[in-house]
Amino acid sequence: MFSKEDLLQIEQKGMSEAQVEAQLECFRRGFDFLRLKGAAAAGEGIVVPSKDETEAYINAWDSYKNEGHVITKFVPASGAASRMFKNMFEFLSADYEVPTTDFEKAFFAHIHSFAFFDALNDACFLNEGKGVDALVEEGNYKAVVANMLEEDGLNYGQLPKGLLQFHSYEDCAKTPVEEHLTEAALYASSKGEAEVHFTVSSEHRKLFEELIGRVLPEAQAQYKITYNVSLSEQKPSTDTIAVNMDNTPFRTAEGKLLFRPGGHGALIENLNDLQSDIVFIKNIDNVVPDRLKPETVLWKQVIAGVLVGVQKQVFGYLRLLDSHKYSHADLEDIIRFVRHTLNCDVPGLKDMEDTELHLFLKKKLDRPIRVCGVVKNVGEPGGGPFLAYNPDGTISLQILESSQIDQNNPEYVKMFTQGTHFNPVDLVCAIRNYKGEKFNLPDFVDPSTGFISYKSKDGKELKALELPGLWNGAMSNWNTIMVEVPLATFNPVKTVNDLLRPQHQN
Repeated sequence: MFSKEDLLQIEQKGMSEAQVEAQLECFRRGFDFLRLKGAAAAGEGIVVPSKDETEAYINAWDSYKNEGHVITKFVPASGAASRMFKNMFEFLSADYEVPTTDFEKAFFAHIHSFAFFDALNDACFLNEGKGVDALVEEGNYKAVVANMLEEDGLNYGQLPKGLLQFHSYEDCAKTPVEEHLTEAALYASSKGEAEVHFTVSSEHRKLFEELIGRVLPEAQAQYKITYNVSLSEQKPSTDTIAVNMDNTPFRTAEGKLLFRPGGHGALIENLNDLQSDIVFIKNIDNVVPDRLKPETVLWKQVIAGVLVGVQKQVFGYLRLLDSHKYSHADLEDIIRFVRHTLNCDVPGLKDMEDTELHLFLKKKLDRPIRVCGVVKNVGEPGGGPFLAYNPDGTISLQILESSQIDQNNPEYVKMFTQGTHFNPVDLVCAIRNYKGEKFNLPDFVDPSTGFISYKSKDGKELKALELPGLWNGAMSNWNTIMVEVPLATFNPVKTVNDLLRPQHQN
């Protein structure tokens, strides 16, 4: 199937022929939908801490931080902001000249409230010889939008979200990158140091480096810490081959195989490269101005306190199992912990002999751990927390997307649409084992949880393979705890007008 030129192309991407063949088999075979036991809810897989418990978790996190562990804030930041401006691109190409839709009207009615207004005004003066207000007054709305989106202006239509000005302050406007640096200082630093890692695209890496280099000295002085900031890109070896509608390899006009980025699940490789003990994961656009950060910081400390408490128990049980100085009562205690704390239900355990139980429990305990903050469902698009069946017959907590659920199963659709909670991508992860060794995270991916999407290139339809998502199938075989956090900690920016919400105004 593959020519010598194909094999060379595959090798240059750091992939093997067997990997590509396995991807082609995924297209031919397809992916099974997941079997669900039910949506997770408060008391059914989701922890809702009391006030006393909240304080205890914060204290546990403070103690852990003071022990000098390596803590990293990991921020996926490579996504372009083009979807954020979809409505404004549509206005630019519309056959009318004045704001007509409610979205367009809201944008112009509140244009002075955007943190990037001053920069946009400067771009308009430079390119049009007049500012935003003058252009609006004469009805030249499209010139304003063009200066926001296009390369000659701010180029916001092509830049990643991390580099856009989100929030206004008295003396400056700040980007999500700067807000994440502030967050790192407030809850993810240890002994005067803060590790922050951004995943970026190669196209924008230099712009990220320039911004970070510019703002870091002031941030270090303000928070009296040393930042260790690193950047990485998705590895070419995590790309996936595209196929035609008949599942044969899609070829470009030049006859080359077409490979596409495999989605955010590819970032499990970047996460795996970190030499950290604890890693916080949060999306680039979920940030707030300083005035609203205290609640975010508090709940990050809470979920981190839950994590280190659970990790301590897991490590204690693993050392007990290693010692072989345990009783049957000890094994029953571990079973209760696996069921009730790790939310991993294991049918048939009572029929196992102690030796078999020992092996099974050790395998279930000796895995990476993640604590996921979940918020009450308010209808945002995205995944939710579920109790799902695993290939080995066990049931565990998972974060699932709608694409993983059989839409022809009314019971499952009802579970998804009526779920009480939503996943805002608010994770803290423990990625070392009880011996202090780093887990090899790709070993814990469930490869059967990818999915196929439909795209096009050069006017031709194609199928694309999405890898198991970073917080979905890529962490399917982790131990998972879910904690309810306030909705106030979840403030994503999906459209430019989201920046007009009170949570993004100072």
